[in-house]
Amino acid sequence: MKKISIGALLVALTVVLAGPAQAAFTVGGENGWQFGTDGIVDIFSAYQSTSPNPGVNAAGNAYGSLLGGQTNWDQKFGVRVGLLPSIIAFNVKAPTTAGIDENLRVGLYVNVQNSGSAGAGSFGLNTGNYHYDTSPNIDCREFYYTAKGSFGELLAGRALNLFQGQNILNDMTLFTAGVVDMTAVRGGTSLGHIAYGYLYTNFGPQLRYTTPDMAGVKVAFEVAEPYQITPQDSGIGNNGKQNVPRLEGEISYATTFKGGSVHAWLEGMEQTATRSTLAGTARAGGTDMSIGIAPGVNVQFGPVGVMGSGYYGSGLGMVSTQDGGAFGPNSEDQYGNRRTNWGFLGQATYQLTDAIRLAANYGANHQNRTDAEAANGVYSAGGLVVKKCQEAAVFQVNYNLNKFTQFTLEGIWAQDTWQDNSKERSYQAALGTVFFW
Repeated sequence: MKKISIGALLVALTVVLAGPAQAAFTVGGENGWQFGTDGIVDIFSAYQSTSPNPGVNAAGNAYGSLLGGQTNWDQKFGVRVGLLPSIIAFNVKAPTTAGIDENLRVGLYVNVQNSGSAGAGSFGLNTGNYHYDTSPNIDCREFYYTAKGSFGELLAGRALNLFQGQNILNDMTLFTAGVVDMTAVRGGTSLGHIAYGYLYTNFGPQLRYTTPDMAGVKVAFEVAEPYQITPQDSGIGNNGKQNVPRLEGEISYATTFKGGSVHAWLEGMEQTATRSTLAGTARAGGTDMSIGIAPGVNVQFGPVGVMGSGYYGSGLGMVSTQDGGAFGPNSEDQYGNRRTNWGFLGQATYQLTDAIRLAANYGANHQNRTDAEAANGVYSAGGLVVKKCQEAAVFQVNYNLNKFTQFTLEGIWAQDTWQDNSKERSYQAALGTVFFW
């Protein structure tokens, strides 16, 4: 029986595994209804050694870091999920009616490690008895309905957003660990190349339309809820407004040829918001804008795979698309001017044998000082020194025991650089396994 479509994340499975993805099983009734399930279980042991954090500069501004080094070399070990939590998903398909296939997907994402409070570090081994904090750490990232026919496909619900969605789906660390965020909540995931080659697109409520396949070309358009661009348009504690939808789009092309395949894409996003009019607000009552494009291409030729992706825009942030100041003053300077944000990820893979796959990639996220900051000799905003670059390289050996079990060994180097050229770096290793069904 043919497997129900399982959504964006498991489409990427064919990129990760040496062979075709295993179909999840489905159960069908005589009346045409079908029920199916799919998912993954992943577990990784990880070790990090991170250089001392620069601390505080002469002006009293702190160096906020994703790598989380202390005043001396910091070392941690933990057992956890990777970039993806473990997943169990359920799919319901209605009887095909008038040529239209209707489906419902519910995806539950589970962190297997114990949870902990913010500031405890990814593993929280230095403070607190977190082995007592056994919260299941479950979140429902996917809950959506689709209708597909000759007209294309309609999607309504919570799903992976379009802008930079392909960047993360084509990253080889999607099903592994990649960079481990040393300052995250213990119950969270690793980063992969999020913040180190692309921005996290996130899962969000949306209405989406995708055209039928037109000789390999598809066009998708998404209307989504607005995100926070800067703290001044949050509407929380001030009178900023987020009253305009976020718009995202994607043009993609996919084809196969003798011995290989090509997948290319171009994605875009735009949103505006109104800044607070409270006294002391820079550009009070003005307009904030977040806008960006994200191109990429993934080529497979025989045993060799090459992928390149990137993004460029302004008001985007440095970690998650439109992070709204959650990870520092990345979207704007202290004068209310938007920053320019850009990044890229390059990747190469080689299928050494049917079971062994070698891979390496390098990515970086950048942001520029604004003209106002340069003119005034300013390197800080909001009490933090402004980031300049976050870069990382990952080297990977994958062994496929079969088509649904993969073992991975990774070596990771990551470095954060601030606008005054202060640096912090981390050396990491991860070993783990992923089971797909």
